[in-house]
Amino acid sequence: MAVPKRKMSRSNTRSRRAQWKATPVALTTCPQCNAPKQSHLACPACGAYKDRHYSAAERTEHQA
Repeated sequence: MAVPKRKMSRSNTRSRRAQWKATPVALTTCPQCNAPKQSHLACPACGAYKDRHYSAAERTEHQA
């Protein structure tokens, strides 16, 4: 197993870690209610996904 010969400096370590960035969530519009939703998930506003209705996916006031 390869082992580094020297300790990596703090600036090199931090500049390497600076490349790890979070990407924003891709949103699409719901075909039923035109609300923004994540792809491949049921709509949180109306509960529709692929021409079906999922009542468990709808948001209520206490979940927000």
